[in-house]
Amino acid sequence: MASLTGSTENGSMVRIDEAQIRGHVDEVVRKSVEETLNGLLEAEADQLCGAKRYERSPDRVDTRAGSYDRGLQTKAGQVTLKVPRLRSLPFETQIIERYRRRESSVEEALMEMYLAGVSVRRVEDITEALWGTRVSPSTVSELNQQLYERIEAWRNQPIEGDFAYVALDGIWLKRSWGGEVKNVAVLVAVGVDQDGYRQVLGVCEGTKEDTESWRKFLRHLKERGLKGVRLVTSDKCLGLVEALGEFYPEADWQRCVVHWYRNVGSEVPRHRMKEVMAMLKAIHAQEDREAAKKKAGDVVEKLRAMKLTKAAKVVEEGVGETLRYMSYPREHWTRIRTNNALERLMREVRRRTRVVGAFPDGNSALMLVSARLRHVAGTKWGTRKYLDMERLQETTKETSGVAS
Repeated sequence: MASLTGSTENGSMVRIDEAQIRGHVDEVVRKSVEETLNGLLEAEADQLCGAKRYERSPDRVDTRAGSYDRGLQTKAGQVTLKVPRLRSLPFETQIIERYRRRESSVEEALMEMYLAGVSVRRVEDITEALWGTRVSPSTVSELNQQLYERIEAWRNQPIEGDFAYVALDGIWLKRSWGGEVKNVAVLVAVGVDQDGYRQVLGVCEGTKEDTESWRKFLRHLKERGLKGVRLVTSDKCLGLVEALGEFYPEADWQRCVVHWYRNVGSEVPRHRMKEVMAMLKAIHAQEDREAAKKKAGDVVEKLRAMKLTKAAKVVEEGVGETLRYMSYPREHWTRIRTNNALERLMREVRRRTRVVGAFPDGNSALMLVSARLRHVAGTKWGTRKYLDMERLQETTKETSGVAS
């Protein structure tokens, strides 16, 4: 038992029991929480009755009929509530439910800690520090099941409205399978709605980033109501491009410019990298598609003159796939020509999944990625306007007028 010592003016020693003081403080806090909640229950009962206890009032509509004890686990410890009974009206208190809603955020944090690889023993220690009692392994398992159900409901909710711009990508994670560690892909879709706000449209497990996995994912999105898609931005995954034509044949496909730069860079020596990257960026700095194509031709010729024939071939064959964004409002170009917004989201997911290492199965990986994305979607990421979509409507009208 820890203790502190000090001296008084006459030189005598005073021993202070630190554990005893801490216990006293904890008890004071617990009693304060208990008294506050019971005071709120009394006030709620008075309001329902139309008068205070023993008060004579023409506005009274009911009287007390005693009370009963009810335990409630709080962060300050176990408290005993004196829940009033009324003679005729049912006493359905909102106080406890409001308190429980605040506590539920802590429960969700515990579940996410467990999914993030925090050991059950550590979760027990944390709950003891927060609530004054330990949560058993069976309780942690039960909380996880509750979280899984909420995440599944979120993943499968209907998609409402039109999403002109959609970004698709996948993240590779590790899972243990029969004593071996194998890869599992989690596919993610993000869209910009008609009001210019971003939403996480879908999260699904894919065996790998192949045609069949993307086909299932796009079917999942379409069945939930994804419509109005004008432009899809992604890396050049052949399976994705093929599946996209099946489910959204009228949508344009934009190859992520940043991924394309990396593809070209893989064929360039390190000492020439800075020079070549400047040449590639000059292509996408042009005022329109025709000028960009002309600049790309110049870059191809220059790369060949530098003896970088493989890099020149990648530019020549792929540059057209990176210029589709130029058919859309200029104000939107920097945000629809790359997957950067989704890439940043994936980095946040990677940061949270890294501590897990290898997941026990693909569903656990899916649940943790989904839980993180659901959280981010409720922050400024999803509540801050991303694009002015009126510019797209104006451009569409202008194009229609020219065509007619």
